[in-house]
Amino acid sequence: MPTTTWNRHHILSLADFTTTEYDTVLQTAASFQEVLSRRTKKVPTLQGQVVANLFFESSTRTRSSFELAAKRLSADTLNFAAATSSMTKGETILDTAKTYLAMGTDIMVVRHREAGVPNAIAAEMDRLGVKVSVLNAGDGQHEHPSQALLDLFTICTLIDPDHPRLELLKGKKIAIVGDILHSRVARSNIWSLIASGAEVHLAAPPTLLPKLFAEYILEEAGARNQEFIISSSPTPHSPLPTPQLFLHWQLEPALQNADFVMTLRLQKERMTAHLLPSLREYHQLFGITSTKLQLCKPNVKVLHPGPVNRGVEISSELMDDPEFSLIQSQVTSGVAVRMALLYLLGSGKTQ
Repeated sequence: MPTTTWNRHHILSLADFTTTEYDTVLQTAASFQEVLSRRTKKVPTLQGQVVANLFFESSTRTRSSFELAAKRLSADTLNFAAATSSMTKGETILDTAKTYLAMGTDIMVVRHREAGVPNAIAAEMDRLGVKVSVLNAGDGQHEHPSQALLDLFTICTLIDPDHPRLELLKGKKIAIVGDILHSRVARSNIWSLIASGAEVHLAAPPTLLPKLFAEYILEEAGARNQEFIISSSPTPHSPLPTPQLFLHWQLEPALQNADFVMTLRLQKERMTAHLLPSLREYHQLFGITSTKLQLCKPNVKVLHPGPVNRGVEISSELMDDPEFSLIQSQVTSGVAVRMALLYLLGSGKTQ
């Protein structure tokens, strides 16, 4: 395991992650990836600790991945389901969290459709003076840190399987395409990719990528004392003193010479208005296909956080093409990365 000291008690956002923290997660995940390749895939690292998966929102990949990660670390797991819980009888979210605290929970993995719920639970645990760590598994339209970290790990291990690190993405062009307005995955990926020095290009229809989104990012960056340039028009690629974020309302400039393309699901359950004429038109304009990838670099790779609407965000043919698609690799990487996050929080400090 890496020897870097880990001081973060909760993982709620990537907006204030340091380069050292990113590299610690990547290197720790690489160690667990090796463990997962063995015949015996279990280690006693968190034996005796309790991980509670408090998923107030439906999930397949994230929930299963965290549960498997905890079990691979020999932790005991508690799985919460809102539909069959006392919340149907009027219990509050914080009371639910305190119930799991009373059962001896050490780490709470929290997912909720409303932004800020993991932060609220973390603040309550801190107020109570307990040593329970909270890990944000996706909250509303805010963030999804573990998904962005597994995306980062998937890309970095592709470039250097033995020594994944943040600096590998410096100068790479990465396009994020799709429902950026409603995507917590996009927000977390923006922070990690900007931190790496990558050139990040966002592409979506204006209804799913409003100019106000740029103001939100700049406001968040200012609060974290971060500085970078946001542009709504493409410029020639050149070394810059600070990373850049580009906004596009057409797909082609975002894909031009891209090294990686991340396509996002249309989150119809979070849309409060008719933001698109039709799914067919969206696919014609912004759906990723083999033909459109010809604009990218020859060795381009495609990612998608799932679940996928086949034939909408990405063609079925491309999704299943092992030459270009990293989608299954993302799922595999998710277990190792979430093992790393649980290990770092559960151990407090790596020695």
